[in-house]
Amino acid sequence: MTAFIASIGLPEIIAGILVLGLNAYVLTGGADFGGGVWDLLARGPHKERQRALIAKSIAPIWEANHVWLILAVVILFTAFPTAFATLGIVLHIPLSLMLLGIVLRGSSFIFRSYGSRVGAARHRWGLVFAIASIVTPVLLGIIVGAIASGAVGDAAALLEPGVLTSHARFSAVFIAPWLQPFPLMMGVLALAMFAFLAAVYLAYAATDDSLRDDFRRRALGAAAAMFVAAFGGLGVARIHEPEVSRELTAGFAMYFQLATGLAAVAAIGALWTRRWAVARVAAAAQVSLILWGWVFVQYPYVIPPSQTLRATAAPRVTLLLLLYGLIGGSVILIPSLVYLYRTFAGNDQRREASAHAD
Repeated sequence: MTAFIASIGLPEIIAGILVLGLNAYVLTGGADFGGGVWDLLARGPHKERQRALIAKSIAPIWEANHVWLILAVVILFTAFPTAFATLGIVLHIPLSLMLLGIVLRGSSFIFRSYGSRVGAARHRWGLVFAIASIVTPVLLGIIVGAIASGAVGDAAALLEPGVLTSHARFSAVFIAPWLQPFPLMMGVLALAMFAFLAAVYLAYAATDDSLRDDFRRRALGAAAAMFVAAFGGLGVARIHEPEVSRELTAGFAMYFQLATGLAAVAAIGALWTRRWAVARVAAAAQVSLILWGWVFVQYPYVIPPSQTLRATAAPRVTLLLLLYGLIGGSVILIPSLVYLYRTFAGNDQRREASAHAD
């Protein structure tokens, strides 16, 4: 850890901001995807109220949450263009499908909410919304798993002229890196993680005990699914990606594993005792630690096993100008988002107070 701190330079600072953007996207946009999961799985006498709460929670801010993903993409493109090119080429299939899922999810949500009032049409758009909400986080997890396994870096090496025949090159470079057991398990973990976040957030946002208990049960179920997916992923890594398994269970990574476990216990304990605010903070901490644990385990590589942070970084002047732009932009972006969230949260609180007064 001391060596890492001593080695921090401009590329590491920019990369840290990129990961902060991804962290914000996971905690906001990721929870929106999880809301789509529970929209599809709404059951019981309160199912329409469950869907209404999900729509109410997502509607005001779902577009704003994608700002963080855009920020991460722009930073990667500008600061680490070689890595951006490699990812865009090798993973163009899952990336394209993920972007299609984001578009389908947003448009179907709008069409269901403000389009046709015919029940059958609304149901169809709701189904598209839910399916896209499930497929997109799975693809995101698959992409992360493919990068972490080193398969993307190995596939990029095969792009050298004359290495493979055209047919073999396509399958080996563009399909095999992500269509493997470990990336697929990471896709399942991402889905469970987003569903867990959404259920905890919705339990916190609900205003009556029946809905809170509905989402409390879902959150506990999603926490169990996360546990199974995490240990299943570790088991798959031991068989198919032994190097990844060693990195995840040795040295500094164990501190992140311990911290993640403590956050998970705190979140489950808070849910069990119905301490909703504590559960929300602990769940966000757990998911954030998973993300940062992956980043620190993979450092100094952007794309293992060969593309390091320093080797793929843009010239220093580009990084400096980008850093100045990020600092200046944050002065506008962050207060604007805080104002947006507080405005809609404040409106909800005023409506609730008025309803109780009546």
